Amino acid sequence: MTNFDSFLTMGGYAAYVWPAYGAAVVILAAIWFDTERRRRAVERALAAGYESREDDA
Repeated sequence: MTNFDSFLTMGGYAAYVWPAYGAAVVILAAIWFDTERRRRAVERALAAGYESREDDA
């Protein structure tokens, strides 16, 4: 278990490394959620545009 413990302590830099990993995960998740939200909005706008074009025909 000492090998795993030394991995978790990161040679004394764990206080800097693990929060950096956490911040990176949070930022990447936020970017992914925002991208999905925008993609759905664009798809809805495109679908509404196509529906209105079909009504005009």
